[in-house]
Amino acid sequence: MKNLIIVESPTKVKTIKTFLGKDYAVVASKGHIRDLPKSSFGIKIEEGVFVPEYRTPRDHAKVVKEIKDLAKKAETIYIATDEDREGEAIGFHIATAIGKKPEDLPRIVFHEITKTAIQHALDNPRKLDFSSINAQQTRRLLDRIVGYKLSPLLASKIQKGLSAGRVQSSTLKIIVDREKEIKAFKPQEFWSLDAIFDKNIESILTKFDGDKIEKMTITNGDRAKEIQKRLKAETFTVHAIERKERKSSPSPAFMTSTLQQTASSSLGYSPKKTMMVAQTLYEGVKTHKGTMGVITYMRTDSLNVAKEAIEGAREHILSAYGEKYLPEKPKYYKSKAKGAQEAHEAIRPTLIDFTPQIAKDFLKPDELKLYSLIYNRFLASQMNSAKFESQSIIFKSDSGEFKASGRKLLFDGFYRAYGVSDKDKLLPDLELNQDIDLSKLDANQHFTEPPSRYSEASLIKKIESLGIGRPSTYAPTISTLVARTYITIEKKQIIPSENAFTVINLLEEHFAEIVDSSFTSNMEETLDLVAEDKANWQKVLSDFYEPFMKKIADGKENIKSLKVVIPTGEDCPDCGEPLVKRKGRFGEFISCSTFPKCKYTKNLGKTEKKAQITLSVKCPDCGGDIVERMSRRGKFFGCGNYPKCKFIANFEPTDKKCPECEGMMGKKELKTKRYYECFKCKHKEEF
Repeated sequence: MKNLIIVESPTKVKTIKTFLGKDYAVVASKGHIRDLPKSSFGIKIEEGVFVPEYRTPRDHAKVVKEIKDLAKKAETIYIATDEDREGEAIGFHIATAIGKKPEDLPRIVFHEITKTAIQHALDNPRKLDFSSINAQQTRRLLDRIVGYKLSPLLASKIQKGLSAGRVQSSTLKIIVDREKEIKAFKPQEFWSLDAIFDKNIESILTKFDGDKIEKMTITNGDRAKEIQKRLKAETFTVHAIERKERKSSPSPAFMTSTLQQTASSSLGYSPKKTMMVAQTLYEGVKTHKGTMGVITYMRTDSLNVAKEAIEGAREHILSAYGEKYLPEKPKYYKSKAKGAQEAHEAIRPTLIDFTPQIAKDFLKPDELKLYSLIYNRFLASQMNSAKFESQSIIFKSDSGEFKASGRKLLFDGFYRAYGVSDKDKLLPDLELNQDIDLSKLDANQHFTEPPSRYSEASLIKKIESLGIGRPSTYAPTISTLVARTYITIEKKQIIPSENAFTVINLLEEHFAEIVDSSFTSNMEETLDLVAEDKANWQKVLSDFYEPFMKKIADGKENIKSLKVVIPTGEDCPDCGEPLVKRKGRFGEFISCSTFPKCKYTKNLGKTEKKAQITLSVKCPDCGGDIVERMSRRGKFFGCGNYPKCKFIANFEPTDKKCPECEGMMGKKELKTKRYYECFKCKHKEEF
């Protein structure tokens, strides 16, 4: 073995090995091989210099040893982690962990995991980019400072288990602000007049007595009915007929945010699921040409596409659909995302001949759905625009005008790649100045509606437009907010919890910059400057740290406690002091007022609030009552003296004794048979 290639993922190892000969060994670091410690702050600050105290986690010790052993046998060691700042930093930590100088190891990069891409990368190695490493390190330390210093303050002032984060908190503020808008919203009444003319032509009122009629113009029912009465008595003619040709242009190939948005709206995938499936497609799956990655790198904010890929798409369009679907020149797109890394590529298929029709024989259902979305979007992006004829007819009387609109597809263009097209809404052929009957005229009451809650897709679109975070942070940010119970997602709507309001109100008052989207966006731009070697990463940290820590110190002294403590009127069974009701991360609970001196607690969560069914049999371990309980996995039976007694059973205990060991027997009722089973010796008897 002459060469060692170190990647991040074990799946990549399997794929890359299929392209290389016996002179190459490939090994995976399985993500970050070193990181800040979990149990301590992990940053030393000496005379204004920030020194991270990286550690190798225990679960990575075996991986480090394996890589070290392989590195000793290799003549050349290639760092082949993902081509982004995170991947650059992982490569740096791999080199350091195995005792090599990072600047001495060749670095290879590829946007796709195909034989051609891997060989090209090996032929064109570079050095690790220390500016990108510093940018990632700055982000990591900033997030550690905010999380490690601000989260304990929230826990002490509000409740345990709360956390704050630079991107997390500014994203949460967007959600909370929208909910405040919804709660403050006051609906306004308005009316519309909707007509149906002869030949079932649906129309809306656009003018009355020379005035434009728009949404909310007619504000009460009396006025609407007065207009309705007048118009019903009048004669209408065809006043104008318009036909205009319009184009509908294709969208560019996906980048991370648009892929997550489209997968959410079209497939119902969460951003987390989208990225997991995309990772598999990128790292390697079986195809008609062997195992390889079938899409390019999926964490990107660029819309650039390789020239070879565009040429391949154009050849496929010409052969599959014909000359009229192929533009004269290739189409190029530019990202509007703030700080987009234009050196990267958009998300596209790596094999244009691995069509969704062929892919269905190789990919799992979820993989095929996402792959088809990516493939069709890319192909469509290089096709001609669709053409429509927009139609409109104006019906006029002495005092009113109605407008009917229609559309006719003239050329399906890029819609052909998707296999679908918009349905035509055709208007009948009429002549100018001909009379036409008003078949029906309804006055309909409406009320303005509040702004809608964010979905995962619309939230990603919002934070991307504000420049909050980067492609790699969108999905993890939402997952963190869910995990911390700051938000719930119901019927695709994001709903903030009470804690979210409390936390954001406190942060807005005392740490405004943490929840300010412009501050977070500007910090991302500053990190971009660090990556371009145009800003000093130590100064960026210092400029943030000193004023932030002054606010933390001030907050400890001056922020009033917002903990909710309600006396229950009962005394603690352990120490006799008063019991109080508190709010915790998972809901209300009762505890001793002297906590943490006395640690008595009583759960008042959803499970405990439901009425418990007490069985007539006693616990075989302590003689206490056995009660029926519910968990996320369904019904089970346990001792009422829990947690002192931990007897538990998945099926109903009975007073029947086992003939073999005299132990308690439980009743099992399955679809095909019913029987008793001993909890101790497992003896069974049918009944």
